[in-house]
Order: sequence, then C-alpha cells, then structure tokens
Amino acid sequence: MAETSVVFFHRQRRELLEEQVPGEAWLRWLYSNSPSGRATLHVLVKRAFFSAWYGRKMDKPRSVFRVLPFITEHDLDVDEFAKSAFAYKTFNEFFYRQLKSSARPIEADPASAILPADGRHLVFRDVDHADGFYVKGERFELGELLGGDLVAQQFGGGSMVISRLAPVDYHRFHFPCAGTPARASEIRGPLFSVNPIALRRNVRYLVQNKRMITLLDSERFGAVAMVEVGATMVGGIRQTYVVGPKVRKGDEKGLFKFGGSCVITLFQKGRIAFDADLLAQSAKYTETYAKMGERLGLALR
Repeated sequence: MAETSVVFFHRQRRELLEEQVPGEAWLRWLYSNSPSGRATLHVLVKRAFFSAWYGRKMDKPRSVFRVLPFITEHDLDVDEFAKSAFAYKTFNEFFYRQLKSSARPIEADPASAILPADGRHLVFRDVDHADGFYVKGERFELGELLGGDLVAQQFGGGSMVISRLAPVDYHRFHFPCAGTPARASEIRGPLFSVNPIALRRNVRYLVQNKRMITLLDSERFGAVAMVEVGATMVGGIRQTYVVGPKVRKGDEKGLFKFGGSCVITLFQKGRIAFDADLLAQSAKYTETYAKMGERLGLALR
C-alpha cells in the first residue's frame, strides 16, 4: 500500500484494508500544494452553493439512472434495503435509503452504548489529549467544535468518537444510547471534505465545517453530545427525531443527503469505557470500520 493510502481496520474481518476513495485524484489535487487546486477549493468547492447545486442534481428524476451502476460498482447488499433497488425515484432518495431493521441489529446489553453510524471510527479516552490523529501535532479545541466554551466545559477530559462516513455507506445516523434529546442547533460554515486526504492537510476542517449539535440527557451516560459535520457534496443534514420524548438506543436521529460526512460523539469524563479493539486501533491512528448498532463501549457508572 502506498504511504499516503487511506487504510482502515475491518472489525468483522479483522484485517487492514485500503479504502477506495471516489474521485481520489481530484481530491488529492484540491488538497495538495498545487496553486490551481487550492484556488479551486477555496473559490468554489468549499462553498455551500457548490454542494447545494450538486445536491439538487441528485434530487432530479434523471439522477435515478445512477443508482444501479452505483450498487454494482460498490457491491452493495440489496437484501439489506428496506425497499427494492428499482423503487427509488432519485439518487438522493437511494443515497439516504432506510435499511431493514434486521440489517443493523442493536447491541442488547443495557449498559452498552453503540456506534451511531456505519463508517470508519476513531475513539479517544480523553479528548484533551486527542491530537495527531490525522496530522501529527495538530488538534482542535472543543470550544471550536461545539460553538462555545459553556457547552464544551461539560466535556472537558471526556471521551470522543469520530465516525467518518464514505459515500458508499448507509447514511442515516442513530442515537448511541437511550435518553432525552434537546433540539439540534446549527453552526454555519464551509464544506471541506472530511476524508483523511483532506484532514491530513488541516484537521481543523472538522471544526470549521457546517455542523449540527444535539445534547442528549442519558441516565446511564450523563450528558452526551452528537455533532453531525457537513462535508463537500453533502446536500443537507436532516434531523428526523422528535424533540422532547425519550429515545431508545439505536433509534434513528437523522440522515445525510448526498456525500461523505462525519458524526462526532462526546461523552463526559469517566462515563464510558470504549471496547478494547477500538482503542487498540485508534492508538495507532487507524480507523476501524464497523456498522451502526455494534458495541462502542460500556457505562462506567
């Protein structure tokens, strides 16, 4: 594998794999030292109108002709889909498709939290020491991510999960534990890519991009923060949960429209013990591919 390849550990297969990045050559050009690439990134690609324009293309009826080639190219399991692959009216409708409940069983242990999304995950026991995970020596501040120090103070010294979704992944996200969710708040920002190719250039894209923040009051885990981060080509972040009523672990929270994206989950200090296999790979700065509903860790209180 090339030194700059995007490599992850597959949790079920227990092996390292190289990620096939859609548009990899284009992405490397945008986030390189090329003056033309950097100009295109900052003048056009990171702008909300660019992703909105592409998102509208994916909402047009003719975009449906992309669905079957996409399924074939990426060898998606159509048996997981909640409806036939021929039933979608647009590519976006297919992209944020629902799955059969049997496709993503929820870890049953009541003391456990689950991974909130399909994707490639990094976990950190102490967010205050979570530096260098994409770029050696670089980090971001919680206050930047959460839009202010008042909320960030609740999670100082706490634990963090970064769940990165690629375009081929299931693009709905779910609650990692039971609790009562508050209303989501939006922080506006640009739409840089969240692929490691881009984050190796500047990890702070995670705290600059448009994002939505929800606080979840959980009996077992205390306060939990979920941050959905927008990215290039993400046409939108939609919350589908109802504010007020309690939610169960694994209940759907929302969805991303077309594009790769990211969910960051924060736990307060001393509230969760992450599973050993996730910690072992993250200690080597290697993402672990796992699916929504798989165990993330256990409550410590």
